[in-house]
Amino acid sequence: MGLFDSIAGLFSHDLAIDLGTANTLVYVRGRGIVLNEPSVVAINVRDGRPLAVGSEAKRMVGRTPSHIQSVRPLKDGVIADFEITEAMLRYFIQRAHNRGKLIRPRIVICVPPCITSVEKRAVRESALSAGAREVYLMEEPMAAAIGAGLDVTAATGNMVVDIGGGTTDVAVISLSGIVTSSSIRCGGDKMDEAIINYVKRKYNMLIGERTAEQVKMTIATASAEGPTQTMEIKGRDLVAGIPKVVVASSEEIAEALVEPIHQIVETVHLTLEKTPPELAADIVDRGIMLVGGGSLLRDFDHVLRQETKLPILRSDDPFTAVVHGAGKALENLQLLKDVAMN
Repeated sequence: MGLFDSIAGLFSHDLAIDLGTANTLVYVRGRGIVLNEPSVVAINVRDGRPLAVGSEAKRMVGRTPSHIQSVRPLKDGVIADFEITEAMLRYFIQRAHNRGKLIRPRIVICVPPCITSVEKRAVRESALSAGAREVYLMEEPMAAAIGAGLDVTAATGNMVVDIGGGTTDVAVISLSGIVTSSSIRCGGDKMDEAIINYVKRKYNMLIGERTAEQVKMTIATASAEGPTQTMEIKGRDLVAGIPKVVVASSEEIAEALVEPIHQIVETVHLTLEKTPPELAADIVDRGIMLVGGGSLLRDFDHVLRQETKLPILRSDDPFTAVVHGAGKALENLQLLKDVAMN
């Protein structure tokens, strides 16, 4: 390590980044979460220049003229567009530091467990060229387990279900490692899609992604047994071609979400089937920990409890569990070295 590196180390504020399909969260060591913005970049197609990143770019989704394009550089939890991801990372890193270029932080980036070695290298190189001094990659379920307060270093089994925007990761963790895991490319985005398709089929009306997301966050539920809620949905009538408003109920949205929820429950079942018996016994006692923004779907924990007959816990703040876990690992270097992917 050269003199510059050791000086850079003194001034650097190490970062943990949860690079999500829907949102990117940045945690600065010693300061906590400093940034939580959508993983969206608005690009000027004429010269390929990023015009806006994060919340500002998200406001443009579905509302741009032809020369501006709103892009989500991460698809299904993995990088779909390297250059844009790098520009986005660089923007977030600079925003987190809001000062000079000299600072070269150590960065922990959370990635899905199903990531390929090519994708790993791509994430690492994006972070290095965006100004990192060292890059550690950490599996999202591992970070989520640490963030949810589970003891991942002990010889007991912990099961984590992390429902993100692009992927759902289910993992059983013991002794600082993932014993068995399954990932599916089904999460919050698929739920939005299901709502769009349902409204299209039932009401002959087209709605945008942002509207679908609002419906999901306002009235969506995983089972139609609870009290009914209704909401006005605005979109475009597919027959007459003019704007239209319909009132949808939570029961209808529950019907729309049957398929994505079934896929997530199936993945939990599959992972339980692959779990060694000793660890399965631990899970009966300790239950399943739910994290990720998608786990905030109303009544999802009840549905999972009915399907698995296991205790279901939800972390205090499912949305930030992953980045908090990576942040805790930053504060404790030994833990970071134990749990980081080689």
